[in-house]
Amino acid sequence: MFGLTEWQQTRFYQEVKKETELETKLKTISKLLNEGLTVEQIARILELDIEVVKQAIQ
Repeated sequence: MFGLTEWQQTRFYQEVKKETELETKLKTISKLLNEGLTVEQIARILELDIEVVKQAIQ
């Protein structure tokens, strides 16, 4: 039986976690834009590529 630690080490868990984190960051982009931050600032703060931020804005 898997314990929590073993479950968190599975590839499935890691992929879901990564996707969830990205979705959260993408939802945050519009809020940061509304606060007056630039694309470059948003990319730096959220640790995303500038192109990813630009695509999310469109």
